[in-house]
Amino acid sequence: MSAAAKPSAAVQVAELRRMREAGEKIAALTCYDASFAYLEDRAGVDVVLVGDSLGMVMQGRNTTTAVTVADIAYHSRLVAPFLQRAFLVADLPFLSFATRERALDASQRVMQEGGAKMVKLEGGREQADIVEYLAVRGVPVCAHLGLQPQLIHKVGAFKVQGREEAAAEAMLHDAKVLQDAGADLMVLECIPSSLGRRITEEVHIPVIGIGAGPDVSGQILVLQDILNISPTVTMGHRPRFVKNFMEGAPDIEGAIRAYVQAVKTGAYPAPEHCFGDAVPGPKALAGAGPSTPASLPRSKSHAHPSPRR
Repeated sequence: MSAAAKPSAAVQVAELRRMREAGEKIAALTCYDASFAYLEDRAGVDVVLVGDSLGMVMQGRNTTTAVTVADIAYHSRLVAPFLQRAFLVADLPFLSFATRERALDASQRVMQEGGAKMVKLEGGREQADIVEYLAVRGVPVCAHLGLQPQLIHKVGAFKVQGREEAAAEAMLHDAKVLQDAGADLMVLECIPSSLGRRITEEVHIPVIGIGAGPDVSGQILVLQDILNISPTVTMGHRPRFVKNFMEGAPDIEGAIRAYVQAVKTGAYPAPEHCFGDAVPGPKALAGAGPSTPASLPRSKSHAHPSPRR
């Protein structure tokens, strides 16, 4: 953008809805600090998420469950001042939305102290009451279905979700219930491409995918993953849906711009980044990564190396 060019208007919920209706893909990335926030905003990222993934990529933990509301508020406060256009979403971490009152308190902190414009919470229809309670009080909410990393200590492994018909139907039902409760946005993580397409077609809010196929409203990845510097990828456990955008890029901002362009044009995700419907046989399972088989509620699915969002 030239010095004389007028900056684009700040993205709001209405703009995300417009993009969905127009078929314009939404490019989203995680971010946790000022330097990267400035680069992401300048590179044209539409939605920035301060995710509880910071527990893994910033704090070096094995899961996201130790991340606190104070952590999210702190990192949101670092990011928010440097976003002139991008829309800032903040995660509600593990157990911070266990009751309506706790969810409201956590949302107040990450929005008032952190500067977030929307909160994201994991869970299906069981969270509808929380979503409605927040929505009617003016808190924009992003729902999160599919793989739910905050359940790791209960289920034992990260898995692709929704491959069985009953699990797919349950997830579609959950999506509609959460939308009707007041969710303004939805993230789908680690599900078959066909299910990502079906949910996107049957709800009227924007749907952002991470390992959910190409036929959703937009894509999100973890910043450190696309730069090939997260602990997961450097230790050789690259999730299937992750692409290294540093390859061929002149610098970090160039890699972020390449990601945004790939999302906008539909070049990402390619077929190799997506999940099919069939449950793979033993040979495919053996190559999926060092995970212990287990199942999330209402689903029997195969193991996947890590949660990334």
